[in-house]
Amino acid sequence: MLPWTALSLALSLRLALARSGAERGPPASAPQGDLLFLLDSSASVSHYEFSRVREFVGQLVGLLPLGPGALRASLVHVGSRPYTEFPFGQHSSGEAVQDAVRAAAQRMGDTNTGLALAYAKEQLFAEVAGARPGVPKVLVWVTDGGSSDPVGPPMQELKDLGVTVFIVSTGRGNLLELSAAASAPAEKHLHFVDVDDLHIIAQELRGSILDAMRPQQLRASEVTSSGFHLAWPPLLTADSGYYVLELAPSSEPGTVRRQQLPGNATGWAWVNLDPDTDYEVALVPESNVHLVRPQHLRVHTLPEEAGPERIVISHARPRSLRVSWAPALSAAAVLGYHVQYGPLLGGAAQRVEVPAGRNSTTLQGLAPSTAYLVTVTAAFRSGSERALSAKACTPDGERSRAPRPQPPGAWGREP
Repeated sequence: MLPWTALSLALSLRLALARSGAERGPPASAPQGDLLFLLDSSASVSHYEFSRVREFVGQLVGLLPLGPGALRASLVHVGSRPYTEFPFGQHSSGEAVQDAVRAAAQRMGDTNTGLALAYAKEQLFAEVAGARPGVPKVLVWVTDGGSSDPVGPPMQELKDLGVTVFIVSTGRGNLLELSAAASAPAEKHLHFVDVDDLHIIAQELRGSILDAMRPQQLRASEVTSSGFHLAWPPLLTADSGYYVLELAPSSEPGTVRRQQLPGNATGWAWVNLDPDTDYEVALVPESNVHLVRPQHLRVHTLPEEAGPERIVISHARPRSLRVSWAPALSAAAVLGYHVQYGPLLGGAAQRVEVPAGRNSTTLQGLAPSTAYLVTVTAAFRSGSERALSAKACTPDGERSRAPRPQPPGAWGREP
């Protein structure tokens, strides 16, 4: 009787533990998500640089939990036309992905990054193309900083889909443009590093990718003046319940917007919101299988994206002048400003970068007695821009001094 009693106790204990786990919700598991590496494979990158980037991606892949039921990886080359080295789901282990990365060959051609981003949106991140619904999606773009075509619009479309964007620049990129392309905050999602020092950021980037793939609680990202993205851990499954998202301005708690989502959802984007406003967000899991507590969050939208309203030209010298503008926007609203200037009658235009919080700069190296067109552009965190232009003239390089008129009688009286 004793063996049967022991077996009964063991089975009872296992059933009790299973019930206990069901009451707590789905068990903790490895993070799930789709991870796309976008590599600059064009002729602007030397073979040596490409080999070091390839080595870095292989190192990073070895640090991540890749495999069935966890992370899936894909690699796309940037060139004249995008080229997929391997799509999501082709390799089922981290070792296989590492081997495929090591075997990747440089494609050469132009640096059409915008075309590659549009390709990634349509051919890789879309559900009709095989992307998994309801899992986080991350893009890691490794670049030398330049692109032959516009990057901002297609990158924003990916971010609007909920893709978290990390950018690794080997040091020659434009800070404002890359900051706008990366997910916010830029200090967490944008890295400038020499190609020989890429290994230094591998552990930090790994942690950031895993944080994006497995949020520990309800969180907001991509906050703009008119909306934000929400992400949360998988608290339910498609068969165990659904979510109700609630949104209301803090000053008007009675005006609630609601959205119902399936149990396998892990993200949502609120749009058409008011600028510079506090919003209360509630994520309410509804399930008959187990009790899951609601999660709450307060999010403040950014101030309205109003660019410079007035430009003042002062301290004009033959070879310099000062440009000021108003209002001066804080770093919470803008990434910074570009000031572009060039002769009105033709000539090369030049550009100066001004950080957020400042509203003036001195333009140097100008030509005397020349009319210039000066344009001040505010670069917002959402990726949009607002610009204002003004004319400015430098004085002559040499000023002749006319004799000062003398008062009558200053030279004495005529005899």
